[in-house]
Order: sequence, then structure tokens, then C-alpha cells
Amino acid sequence: MKSSLTPSRILSLLLWLVMFHSLAVGIGLIFMPVSWLPFFGFEPYARNFYQAQGGIFHIVMCVAYAMAALRFQKYECLIQFTIIAKFIAFAFLIIYYLSIDHIWMVLLSGLSDGTMGFLVLLAYKNYKKHRAIN
Repeated sequence: MKSSLTPSRILSLLLWLVMFHSLAVGIGLIFMPVSWLPFFGFEPYARNFYQAQGGIFHIVMCVAYAMAALRFQKYECLIQFTIIAKFIAFAFLIIYYLSIDHIWMVLLSGLSDGTMGFLVLLAYKNYKKHRAIN
């Protein structure tokens, strides 16, 4: 029996998971009460402009991830963009955590972005290998 998890389905699934992660983070940043920030290791802010801006940024990113997941054969550059974006986020967050402020959520976010980028990269390479064979 042939598995339904082909390289193209795995790649698409991972891209959808990355998209939903960014959507959840974006919505969370926009609507999370400022009073919750200390729990995540951040100092409380008087206003939430940067929090909302970060939320909107994540929602914008999830549009690119959704476009990649929907038609990755046509928009292969969006797969590459996803990988690059995740690795840049990983590098920034880990460097920030190590050199500026030991906020546990920054470390967790960095590790999750690195993991997502690595998994999408592996799935993309596997997809390209199987596409070249067929």
C-alpha cells in the first residue's frame, strides 16, 4: 500500500503548520493584555504599539506561508523565503537571548523558528529530489 504522505504533501503540511504558528502568534500579540507580558519574561509596557506591530507582522508573514503551502509548485521562491525567514528569526532571537536579555520566551521562539526552518528545508530538499526522479 502506498503512503499518502508524499514529499509534496509533507512539504505542504509543514508550510501550513508554519503559517498557523505565525497566525496564532500574530493574533496573540495583538490581543494579549499588556498585563500578561511579565509572565513571558517581558517588562510591562504602558502602551502596546510594538506588541500590535509584531502581531501584524506575523499575520503578514502567514499570508506568504499560506501562498507557499497552497501552490508551492508555482511559488517555489516562497518556500525558499520561508526557510530564509525562519533561519534569520532563529539567528536574531538566539543572539538576542545570549547577548542582550535572557527572556525564556525569546529562547523558545528562537528554537521553534530554527526547528521549523530546518524541517521545511529537509522537506523541500526531499520534495526536489523526488521531483527530479519522477
